[in-house]
Amino acid sequence: MATMKYPRSFLVIVSVLNLVRVSFSSVVSTGNFNKDFFVMWSPDHVNTSADGRTRSMVLDQESGAGFSSNDMFLFGQIDMKIKLISGHSAGTVVAFYLTSDQPNRDEIDFEFLGNVSGQPYILQTNVYADGFDNREERIYLWFDPTQDFHSYSILWNLHQIVFFVDSIPIRTYRNHADKGVAFPRWQPMGVKATLWNGDSWATRGGHDKIDWSKGPFVASFGDYKMDACVWKGNPRFCRAESPTNWWNNEDFSSLTSTQRRWFKWVRRYHMIYDYCQDNARFQDSLPKECSLPKY
Repeated sequence: MATMKYPRSFLVIVSVLNLVRVSFSSVVSTGNFNKDFFVMWSPDHVNTSADGRTRSMVLDQESGAGFSSNDMFLFGQIDMKIKLISGHSAGTVVAFYLTSDQPNRDEIDFEFLGNVSGQPYILQTNVYADGFDNREERIYLWFDPTQDFHSYSILWNLHQIVFFVDSIPIRTYRNHADKGVAFPRWQPMGVKATLWNGDSWATRGGHDKIDWSKGPFVASFGDYKMDACVWKGNPRFCRAESPTNWWNNEDFSSLTSTQRRWFKWVRRYHMIYDYCQDNARFQDSLPKECSLPKY
């Protein structure tokens, strides 16, 4: 029987389609906020489009708001498009994060700290592992996040945590558990988003308070994807390397060469605070991970 030879272009197309199939096989979100999330508090401050594809939260003097995923996850990638509060937003905090909600909780945070009109938005990231945090990093975003939706993503696997903004890696936190560094690897986490009053600390260390005459303050969310392992009580299934658990495969164990160039660009031109550079805070005894590779 003759062997059929396919042109290279056909093989490339098939390869791409297979990658798409593998990736989509693990997508557990419907794209409908009403089906995948529940409102944690102040439902009257949460507005969802008729088709469930977009959702906004409102902060006023009465309350903020928050919503959470119905499922818990152990590893995967979570993407959320967010349009931040426009105008004078000093004192407000918009958060998008994963959390285990345990006393010794694990947590992976994006926190957007409101600004005085004309000043850049600050994005703060943080990682809790076994109940301990103090791992804040801050950057100025290189665009106006109030004019349009931008994508914010968390890749969490056995090897590393990567924070992305519009697919650009802005931060990594590697699994150095073998060297005594805590890493979120056992506790399943839910996906949450909140909008709240943080004017005791959020803008210039609490110097700039919320100006309620500028409110109500609105943050919008949409076009999300949860491509992750749903927690069913047995970590073995989520920790395994498999086509479905693509995030645990070797290809995602570190940044690619292109991602490393973008990572260095962000840290060189946009970083304004790195806990690993704050010797005064840690009394010249920086956390162990600060001396270990980032990728």
